[in-house]
Amino acid sequence: MSAVQLEMIWQHKQVLPYILNELKQIVERTSPIYQIYLYGSRAKTPLHNWHQLAGKDWDIIMVCKFPIINTHIWTTAKNYHIDLTIISQQQAAKIVTYRKELKELFPNSEFVESIYKNIL
Repeated sequence: MSAVQLEMIWQHKQVLPYILNELKQIVERTSPIYQIYLYGSRAKTPLHNWHQLAGKDWDIIMVCKFPIINTHIWTTAKNYHIDLTIISQQQAAKIVTYRKELKELFPNSEFVESIYKNIL
């Protein structure tokens, strides 16, 4: 979903803290989270060009003990524009092998720190 939807919030100042704090806590009530990855246009675009992503969604993969299918309510609760996929460690091993554009948001915080340093 790359089209602008006025009712959806895509800005990193609001969405990134939600993903790493509130959304993470909500998911952890159901299943422990091992990793959180960013993929798609945000992972492929250099941070200094993120201004070009206005209206683009956040593509997030959470690696958990148990995959969760219906995540829609968590990603629309605050009208945030997040495509959330929650997968198992076995599924993640396959994806990480083939998807080189993944950026780890959790537990490694290097990419998150660079976002805060360069964007916020």
